[in-house]
Amino acid sequence: MILKPGKQDIKAIGYYLGKIIIGLSCTMAIPILVGLLAREINPVLDFLIGLETGLIIGLILIRVFRTDRELNWMQGMIVVSLAWVAVMFLGAIPMHLSGHWKSYLDACFDSMSGFATTGLTLVQNLDHMSLTHNLWRHLTMFIGGQGIVIIALSFFVKGASGAFKLYVGEARDERIMPNVIHTSRFIWLVSITYLILGTLVLSIIGNIGGMKPFSAFFHGLCIFMAAFDTGGFAPQSQSILYYRSFAFEIVTVILMILGALNFKLHYHIWVGNRKEIAKNIETVTFFISIMAVFSIVAIGLKQAGIYPQAVMFFRKGFFQLVSGHSGTGFQTIYPSQFSSEWNNLSLVGVILAMGLGGAVCSTTGAIKMLRVGIIFKAFLEDIKKIILPERAIVIQKFHHIKEVFLQNKQVRSALLITLAYLILYFLGACIGMFYGHPFLRSLFESTSAAGNVGLSCGITSATMPVVLKVTYILQMWAGRLEFISVFTLIGFFVAAVKGK
Repeated sequence: MILKPGKQDIKAIGYYLGKIIIGLSCTMAIPILVGLLAREINPVLDFLIGLETGLIIGLILIRVFRTDRELNWMQGMIVVSLAWVAVMFLGAIPMHLSGHWKSYLDACFDSMSGFATTGLTLVQNLDHMSLTHNLWRHLTMFIGGQGIVIIALSFFVKGASGAFKLYVGEARDERIMPNVIHTSRFIWLVSITYLILGTLVLSIIGNIGGMKPFSAFFHGLCIFMAAFDTGGFAPQSQSILYYRSFAFEIVTVILMILGALNFKLHYHIWVGNRKEIAKNIETVTFFISIMAVFSIVAIGLKQAGIYPQAVMFFRKGFFQLVSGHSGTGFQTIYPSQFSSEWNNLSLVGVILAMGLGGAVCSTTGAIKMLRVGIIFKAFLEDIKKIILPERAIVIQKFHHIKEVFLQNKQVRSALLITLAYLILYFLGACIGMFYGHPFLRSLFESTSAAGNVGLSCGITSATMPVVLKVTYILQMWAGRLEFISVFTLIGFFVAAVKGK
């Protein structure tokens, strides 16, 4: 028998959802301050409207659904899944008011793309956008990379139990510190420290390359937020190609890789345990995977014969590969070049990279390296069981911060999430083909959306059908949350209708 959600369930969900909306609304104070300093009055008004709207909605939810109870597992999952939808609509308000998006749906598309750290965009006339709105685009990625509910964990949610349910609902289940609230604050510490260092380095490179000091700083700040949070938005429509700097591209590659690593691994590096890099199953799988899929891309590009020089081969081929594998979405080529210059084999290599993704508990999306490593370990275990005598006891373990014995529930979980991603990639490709796009290009764009990557072969545009826009929004949402909280939300609505 399915139980209908009770009054206490609704109150808890509404109350904590209101807190998260208020937290997100407060972040709009940052672009408001920047707009005031830059004397961009109209953009400031756009964000004031967004800020006031969020505060009003959040305060109403807290007032109406006030409760002292902590969240249970179901409620935590639902709060997270609804929060991401709510902040998409809220974050789109100042975007739409700017006039750089043709419709509110297009602004919602970019808002979800930003918060989900995807990078696909429908923006118009980006090169002439105000500093205030451009900063907000990248700030959504910085916020989304840490996690929408990290704001709540850091400042608004009391009680470790309820906090952990929100933390897990956002596709993070690893505690770095003993307390999950301290874990969220450590994630902010890591991100802000890297933000200062990364912005400084990129600013210096930009300044040396001829940019004015303020412009170099602004571009360095935006590119860092999008690179470390594996997002892919850029201040200019040409993405990283705009800077035409080899040094800029190298630093960006390093930042993308750092963003694709587990925050728990960052912690161990910070405390001096650097050997963990070479021992951890995720980093080992990640770098092996990069080499494997780059081999496919390299063979394809060699056949196409478009990048004969080694430096250009790195800047165009390897850069796109790392951008895809880390889930970032920066490009040093135009989207149309994927279709016009890259052959099918090289596209397959990038699609594989985008579909695999980076580490768990990082800012990247897709299947994740830990799951790939666990599935491979389970495969080896089954082979050993076949080869060795029946009486032999086969024990398989892997190193992930500590030595872990492989268990069936870990393999089952890894396989289920992997299967869910593969189905999501395929369904999006089918919808793309329904609208007349070739299979490989449709699969490329679908994998980019569902894997929260942001690379585009030209399908994503403001002129694409509404159904395709909604499809990619749903893919970005489900892919970022890794399905569990989304499935819980669906089950909640089913229970509300059919429950007793």
